[in-house]
Amino acid sequence: MNFFSPDRPQAADVDLKRVYDAVIVGSGAAGGMAAHVLTSHGMKVLLLEAGKKLDINKELRSMEWPYDHPNRGDIPPDTHSLTPAEYRFRDRPYAKGTPYKHVYSYIESWGKGDYSKNIVVDEKDHPYTGTPYAWARARCLGGKTNIWGRLALRLSDYDFKAKSRDGYGEDWPISYSDLAPYYDKVDLYLGVSGHRENLEYLPDSIFQRSIKLSKSEMMLRESLAGMGRVLTPYRAGVTTDGLKHNKYRSRCFGRGACERHTGGCDIHAAFDSPTGLIYPALETGNLTIRTNATAYEVTVDPASGRARGVSFVDTETGKPYEARGKAVVLAASTLESARLMLLSKSKIYPNGIGNSSGHVGHDLCDHIMGPHIVGLVKDLVGKPRTLDDGRPGGFYVPRFRNLKDRNVNFIRAYGFEGFGGNTMEPGNAMSMPGFGRSYKKAVRDHAGAFISLSGFGEVLARYENHIEIDPVVKDKWGIPVIRFHYTYGDKKRRCHWTW
Repeated sequence: MNFFSPDRPQAADVDLKRVYDAVIVGSGAAGGMAAHVLTSHGMKVLLLEAGKKLDINKELRSMEWPYDHPNRGDIPPDTHSLTPAEYRFRDRPYAKGTPYKHVYSYIESWGKGDYSKNIVVDEKDHPYTGTPYAWARARCLGGKTNIWGRLALRLSDYDFKAKSRDGYGEDWPISYSDLAPYYDKVDLYLGVSGHRENLEYLPDSIFQRSIKLSKSEMMLRESLAGMGRVLTPYRAGVTTDGLKHNKYRSRCFGRGACERHTGGCDIHAAFDSPTGLIYPALETGNLTIRTNATAYEVTVDPASGRARGVSFVDTETGKPYEARGKAVVLAASTLESARLMLLSKSKIYPNGIGNSSGHVGHDLCDHIMGPHIVGLVKDLVGKPRTLDDGRPGGFYVPRFRNLKDRNVNFIRAYGFEGFGGNTMEPGNAMSMPGFGRSYKKAVRDHAGAFISLSGFGEVLARYENHIEIDPVVKDKWGIPVIRFHYTYGDKKRRCHWTW
């Protein structure tokens, strides 16, 4: 028995002559959940995925030592991962004119990028244009859930009713109390680890066992508490106690290079759409999967004006097909779903399906991935090594700005993710000065003494931040691509990342 390769049911043959109860585009978190819910209610569902159905257990390498992988995990010399500077200064499309055989997004450079080369897209095949924008995409069954960062936070009424607090934008038509029962269902079905803090602005989940903070992280937690700040163990979409209802996932046993998110999770303790949602949906007998299906249009019944199905091309052969359904669910990520809506023009929907308001693609807002700092805890230099590996993350510091007191420079808030402790690959070894025996000793002495922080802030929704269809540039399959119009507003530029 191979523990890491669970026996999973196979999808039924794809019959494109039938009309399915629902056709879903995309197999990531949203598409997987839609497939799970609809099939559990007896609906016959066709799930379209643009990428391959990889044997994901051969791709994931969180248990692999660097010296067991070619180039010690680094990407091959004929392959390139875009850097932050290139996103700012290189002309779009980013891969155009580069000397490399393959060009990947910044994701490919995280934690030794060769581990995700078959999961993330090749920018040469999937170009986009417009203003600078770092767009991370994955095309395979499960999408980015195979390599996501695993932070699992709940939104609060500080998010849903933000306009009522600061006057900007619009309040959501729902509140936290409306969504809380559904958060609970997701927590119980998929598993979330964390520690209760009873914070109004960061609601607690139904937590499984939290990860253990390292020594340096505990020191920082105690120090921040004196400042009125909260440092909590990383809230992760990882089952630490196990899930009795899911035979495809194991509980986390705290081993492996989990900080190497691009290596995935070999035992599927971290949530991914295939093992968490799609394989259980297949067991109902109501789900059919069609991989290598790149959608390019939502087709419409000219008589009723309702969605009739989805037109797609075979990703490998380029041959066009249409899948018919009584309902269509677009779950191809925020940007790809908007792209598909804008591409779906007809006499009934001249501006794209569902776009009579002209608002599709507008109010684009991401989060700022702000400054990254690394500190040295001098009291831990030379101390015995501890086992801090095998954790999906280290800690999270939730928002502390604009809760009661209002900052005069900006509205909304930001938080920090961080990590401290010993890992499979010693932190900061590449930047440590020295050579030979003294260098090796310095690396070992300092390995568990570093602690890092990365800031993440909210970008305010503005109508002028939007995407549109580029009238000239097309992808490998002849489908028009996205053109970005995206800049930071004055309020976000004045955001101060301070304690």
